Amino acid sequence: MKLSKDMRLSIIIPAYNEEKTIGIVLDKLKQLELVGVEKEIIVVDDGSKDKTSSVVKERQKLDKNLQLISQKPNQGKGVAVLTGIDRASGEILLIQDADLEYNPEDIPRLIKPILDKKAQVVYGTRLRTKIKLFGKDKTPLPFHFVGNKFLSLTTTILYGETISDMETGYKVFTRKSIEGIDFKSHAFDFEPEITAKILKKGIKILELDIKIIPRGYDEGKKIRPIKDGLIALWTLIKYRFVS
Repeated sequence: MKLSKDMRLSIIIPAYNEEKTIGIVLDKLKQLELVGVEKEIIVVDDGSKDKTSSVVKERQKLDKNLQLISQKPNQGKGVAVLTGIDRASGEILLIQDADLEYNPEDIPRLIKPILDKKAQVVYGTRLRTKIKLFGKDKTPLPFHFVGNKFLSLTTTILYGETISDMETGYKVFTRKSIEGIDFKSHAFDFEPEITAKILKKGIKILELDIKIIPRGYDEGKKIRPIKDGLIALWTLIKYRFVS
């Protein structure tokens, strides 16, 4: 596979009060080897009240490809991601959560279809599995699992393309795939909005299986399943009929 010397991957990390995990995530990303691809890492600290920015600044001393953008007050994940996209210089854009749910070791596999020009958008799916309610292998946070399954099924019905994990935090896309899209979401509704508008452009989303380590609310999980789930549902319906 021949790659352009100028091929660049921009890894965008929206972060809010993630001082316990952001350093580990950045260390993993720094160690990540991508043959023929230059990477830049952009952390958008979305008004954190802890030491998130301080941890990032310490890592900046050792990584010239690490950028920090601080915005106040807290404005929401959608705003943070779009801020990162505006700053990014890469042809390929990847969203990386600041916690440890997602493993950066999956990144080479997620970007490969784009490098091979076999896809413009790749999602890492957590949900192509059956829910298990009992035993040592039971599904973590089953309520979220069922909710995400429902939203993904809704996406499939509304937009005519099979999506198993619309809410995944691992989304990879070319800059060209989002050209001309006017994003309006500020918070977690960014996930259904970007999915809806990419599908409405006629771009297929390739899904690849990933494994995650889900965290609970006592570990800093922020999404509100009922409220954010209803917002996501409305967002999917709304953008099916309006631009």
